[in-house]
Amino acid sequence: MIPTSFPDKAEIARLTASMLLEIEAVHFNAREPFILASGLPSPTYIDCRKLISFPRIRTTLMDFLTVTVMREAGFEAFDNVAGGETAGIPFGALVAERMALPMTYVRKKPKGYGRDAQIEGVMTEGQRVLLVEDLTTDGGSKLKFVDAIRKTGAECGHTAVIFSYGIFPDTEANLAAHGVKLHHLCTWWDVLAEARERGSFDAETLGEVETFLNAPRAWQEANTPA
Repeated sequence: MIPTSFPDKAEIARLTASMLLEIEAVHFNAREPFILASGLPSPTYIDCRKLISFPRIRTTLMDFLTVTVMREAGFEAFDNVAGGETAGIPFGALVAERMALPMTYVRKKPKGYGRDAQIEGVMTEGQRVLLVEDLTTDGGSKLKFVDAIRKTGAECGHTAVIFSYGIFPDTEANLAAHGVKLHHLCTWWDVLAEARERGSFDAETLGEVETFLNAPRAWQEANTPA
């Protein structure tokens, strides 16, 4: 079923943040920072992959993501939905089902054997493809997937994620420069506001998280071991 009637964007953001907190996908720890894939420290970490194990929340968020994309991009804007390897694959499949569209997925690099494929499934020249992933930080990985999609002759001007960090000012500009619009449900700011409302973490932790969100690069430099 294609969802069409849902709360406004602000309420979707609040509800999404609430659900992420409810399943403990959100982790805050300022005293023992997490190390990100970049090697840099962070007092925040989010695990959207956990969503696949919670059917009611998973269903609601996929409805939210589908209706957000259709509201912002159009109801007939796409011919194909591609999930990014690996976290984006289940969400891509769920969105494709709701939009009644073919589903494909994009590897981070060609397989290296057989057909040496980077795109799995059927993607054809001229198709308008929506790239779906779980989250985005600065948008860098999205551009690699978009380029792989465009090599097939298909078009890719939109990417949809459940969670956008929302703290790196160049993210949407970098995507836009590549001809890609970002659609998302919530950011760290929404999660922080909801965590305060729910009392999910102590005041000291939330204060340190806010310091990080206001100046992430400065916080990382100050908290990276010499």
